[in-house]
Amino acid sequence: MAGGGPRLLGLLVDLVLASLVTTLFVTPSLQDPAVMQTFNLWSVGVWAAITIIPVTFFGFTPGMAAVGIRVARLDGAQMVGVWRAVVRAALTFVILPAAIRNIDGRSWLDRLTGTVVIRMR
Repeated sequence: MAGGGPRLLGLLVDLVLASLVTTLFVTPSLQDPAVMQTFNLWSVGVWAAITIIPVTFFGFTPGMAAVGIRVARLDGAQMVGVWRAVVRAALTFVILPAAIRNIDGRSWLDRLTGTVVIRMR
């Protein structure tokens, strides 16, 4: 199973990627709070898309692929599936369920969705 370090690094890579993609459509302006609020909302949407879609079909986000981890279902099915990916993204957004892990290293969101994050290499 993957430890907390690779998971956090993968999340940070995804967040930076979402911000970079968002800058293609919304130009950030640190002096204008309204523009930054719009930028942040779009960035969250982009993050959700680059998290939910690839995890549903491939089991990993771009950040997870970069650090060599992926999501796998405990029942052995090939695809993680839409509802599991959506629940994982929603609980990751809340942070606390993703951060609290039990003795075997699985987070609350892993236990709720019947998944585990494993190393690919």
